[in-house]
Amino acid sequence: MKNWFTQFQAPLMKFGEKLSRNKTLQILRDAFMLAFPLTIFGSITLIIANFPFLAQIIGESAAASLNAMLGPASTATMSIATVFTVLGIGYYFSCDRKVDPIFGAAIALAAFVLVTPMETVFELETGGSVVVGNVLDINRLGAKGMFVGMIGAFLASWLYSWTTKKNWTIKMPDTVPPAVSKSFSALIPACLTLSVFLLIRIVFQFTPWGNIHDFIYEIVQAPLTSLGSSLGATLLAIFAIQGLWFFGLHGQIIVNSVLDPIWNALTLENLTAFQAGTELPNIVTKQFIEIFTVGIGGSGMTLAVVLTLAFLCKSRTMKQVGRLALPAGCFNVNEPVIFGLPIVLNPTIVVPWIIAPIINVCIVYFSMAAGLVPLTTGVTVPWTTPIVLSGMLATNSWQGGVIQLVELAVVFVCWFPFLKALDRQTVADYAEEESDDELFAEA
Repeated sequence: MKNWFTQFQAPLMKFGEKLSRNKTLQILRDAFMLAFPLTIFGSITLIIANFPFLAQIIGESAAASLNAMLGPASTATMSIATVFTVLGIGYYFSCDRKVDPIFGAAIALAAFVLVTPMETVFELETGGSVVVGNVLDINRLGAKGMFVGMIGAFLASWLYSWTTKKNWTIKMPDTVPPAVSKSFSALIPACLTLSVFLLIRIVFQFTPWGNIHDFIYEIVQAPLTSLGSSLGATLLAIFAIQGLWFFGLHGQIIVNSVLDPIWNALTLENLTAFQAGTELPNIVTKQFIEIFTVGIGGSGMTLAVVLTLAFLCKSRTMKQVGRLALPAGCFNVNEPVIFGLPIVLNPTIVVPWIIAPIINVCIVYFSMAAGLVPLTTGVTVPWTTPIVLSGMLATNSWQGGVIQLVELAVVFVCWFPFLKALDRQTVADYAEEESDDELFAEA
């Protein structure tokens, strides 16, 4: 058994470490985190404005007024999440290439807007119409433009960094203030980068799609999000997370760095529909993954495990592990139990470690598909939010909290026989050690 584990562990750890060190995935992860405090603010206002039974509590007129007052907060943060992602990619990519990150972020944003189609607004008058102006469709700055934003930001940042590294810049005398000197240094790289994106915009005007947004959405984003939202792909992701953690690698970070673009796009689609009051389109979203897997005690849904260790085990060691891990586990931080029990490389508990999350994901998925539990609204709920509360906030309903309790019970049922077996073995080993110590003392 040990030989088999060693042979399987080495290539998996090598692959996981290589993936976690990938610069592109690191930049993408950091870029998504740039939007985190902003989307939290937008989520709080959206939750308040759409609080369950609010109209019955304060009246329909007051609820509508509150919604109108708080609505711009979510629009200015969550609805334009792609803008923050573009800025983040431009900034962190430039930092990695050691060029001025502020100009990298600004050029990436300008490049994204340059290829984003604008709609002409008309104002009807008697006898004809008058063009009022051109506007950006906010959907292009959110869910629908996510993949264009990411691809465009990487390309723009690379072009800016490459031209800067080639020294295709205007050098100013040392007496010129630094801000002015940096502006002139970025002039040629900015012009060349934006010229490329202007050419892309012009070329796509002569294609059947009319713009690169619709091309990327139809050819790349829609198929990927469709695949990523399927139950099969979600179960595969959960299996990978559990498998990587079993071998001591942070499965959540590794898998999320690859699948976050898809899950975030699905989330934004749900958010757009929720704000519009239309049917939510996606079961699987970023919140589905975080709230109904990580939100039950951390990766592997170990809150029930910690409670069992703390209150139902006889072994003093296992009780101590459970009680030390419980405060952190309530906020979905479970490294103490993963490395303290341990779960890592422990073949005794590998079956429930992998099976319990897979069963629970199926339960939640089919409950949402059947309409028993509302879908996640797209509201950002911090992953450290305790169980029940996080489920209610994510789905804007009490059913979200109840299904988390069902998950907790499922984990308990799956783990209990294995933990009791481990508990008996630990107690027996401890008794044997004490007996050996007594014999040694008598000798």
